[in-house]
Amino acid sequence: MSIMTKASAFRSRSLKATLGGVALLATSALVLSGCTTPTDDGGDNGGGSAEELALSIGTALPQTGNLAFLGPPEEAGVAYAASQINAESESTGLTIDVTFGDSGDTDNKAYETEIPRLLDAGVSAIIGAASSGTSLQFIDQVVGAGVIQFSPANTSDAFTTYDDNGLYFRTAPSDVLQGEVLGNLIAEDGHQTLGMIVLNDSYGTGLAKYVGEAFEAAGGEVVAQPTYNTGDTTFDAQISEVVAAAPDAIALITFDEVATILPTLVAQFPAENLYFVDGNLKNFGDDLPAGSLTGAKGTLPGLTIDSIADFTGQLDAFLEEEGDEPLADYSYAAESFDATILLALASLAAGSTESADIAEKLQEVSGGSGDGEKCESYADCAAIILDGGTADYDGISGPITFDEVGDPTEATIGIYQFGEDNTYAAYEG
Repeated sequence: MSIMTKASAFRSRSLKATLGGVALLATSALVLSGCTTPTDDGGDNGGGSAEELALSIGTALPQTGNLAFLGPPEEAGVAYAASQINAESESTGLTIDVTFGDSGDTDNKAYETEIPRLLDAGVSAIIGAASSGTSLQFIDQVVGAGVIQFSPANTSDAFTTYDDNGLYFRTAPSDVLQGEVLGNLIAEDGHQTLGMIVLNDSYGTGLAKYVGEAFEAAGGEVVAQPTYNTGDTTFDAQISEVVAAAPDAIALITFDEVATILPTLVAQFPAENLYFVDGNLKNFGDDLPAGSLTGAKGTLPGLTIDSIADFTGQLDAFLEEEGDEPLADYSYAAESFDATILLALASLAAGSTESADIAEKLQEVSGGSGDGEKCESYADCAAIILDGGTADYDGISGPITFDEVGDPTEATIGIYQFGEDNTYAAYEG
């Protein structure tokens, strides 16, 4: 049986979750007293007419680099949302065009050519990157150009207080939440000591910090925490250091470098005491001998794959219609879908495709201003806006509800466990 735990906190810039007993999901809701931004048209949100709007957005998602496995589901989420938006263009007056680009990572630096290309194309918003460290490499360039940057997967707490001119948003929660959930999960599983192998960037060190704090607050001790850098290809020193500390459990705070780490690590350490995070939780399948990861657990922001099965089925059907293969992984597909829908709704509410105008409406259409009518699809939300009302979009990935700095104030963390086939499923407890 699955159990849901929920924790609320009245804080303006952070999320807090507790994990009591065995949990399938941990959800955190933050209540804010946000202000409503007046509309430029006297408060009617552009309602009453379907003004012709041609919205252009770009993506800087990982087609290459150490998060390349996240690129297909994220790009699919954007494309599927765009198809739904354009299907309603006759009634809404808004069409959307997407230019897809590669963020790469901080090693191959694909963003150095892709971001200028997207900006030169005149996009109003760029969806990406997946990696917090990669986003930090080009956020100044994007927001400095007056363009929205909207990530479906950035979780570093650095963005909460970043000087972004009000142009940065994300549908993924801060690592404060995932760190607390994972740290408490490891403690709840009965482990007293913890080792971690950590990517040395804003994502890795930030998430490791919150995992460690939660684990130690629960009475545990972090006994080893070796780091490595993006682009490193050998990890023998880190594996030796963490195994030598003889921890009860090991958390892997990495990206796809985990594929190189695992064969050596699982030969020396029991898989059922390994813990993964969103940066590396994927289906390894035949890449490892059968049973290599049996019992290992991991966390991933967003509702569990099982709970959004209708969405993933529709997404695969859409890809098939487009002549593409079904997805092998759905990580952050829902968050990417929701980011695209929110940008279109904000454009519609603003009656504009100017980045600044859209940014002013994003909190409102997410429900962050607190006075909108709930809706769960682009068509329904658009109808509310065109009728002169205020839409409050609850997405596939959750309610979202942006605060004043573009962080979602309601979020869910799914807990998963690997089976004999080296693929993960929702942890039933």
